[in-house]
Amino acid sequence: MASGWTNDDGVNQQIQDSINDEITRIRNNIPKGISLEFCDECGDSIPEARRTALPGVRLCVPCQEELHETSQKVSIYNRKASKDSQLR
Repeated sequence: MASGWTNDDGVNQQIQDSINDEITRIRNNIPKGISLEFCDECGDSIPEARRTALPGVRLCVPCQEELHETSQKVSIYNRKASKDSQLR
């Protein structure tokens, strides 16, 4: 059953678009290339085991954890599906 401005498949399409956007964001954050020996952020050495396990790594574990924490702050609103964004 359609409601508001969407057709019957509109809500499902918005959900799928949100999932696809998140998958693309995650794939773009996967390191590629040659691993660094020293952290880009703090300059500490990156252990050989980490460089071997994750090709293209650029950050030490503490800096990576900090980056991960700040990037995990996600808005609770899906702006694509928000009626407020459609009214503006």
